[in-house]
Amino acid sequence: MATLSLLYFARVREAIGLDGEAVDVPADVTTVADLAAWLAARGSGYADAFADLTRLRAAIDDRFVALDAPIAGAREVALFPPVTGG
Repeated sequence: MATLSLLYFARVREAIGLDGEAVDVPADVTTVADLAAWLAARGSGYADAFADLTRLRAAIDDRFVALDAPIAGAREVALFPPVTGG
């Protein structure tokens, strides 16, 4: 297991009730999508936050990534809804 710092923003943070946490990620969790699925299994707030992966964006160590991006070697993963400007 590797410890990973997670940051949550907007509706993800609201659903979970945390702005971040450190987690020990199992070895079989290898991508951002795997991470979201693993987190969703942790309880109802997490399940709500990660129910629709099409409404999720991620950044690994401050770089935007696709959900199929590997998390190996990452120190921090940020999870948030799509961002719009105006």
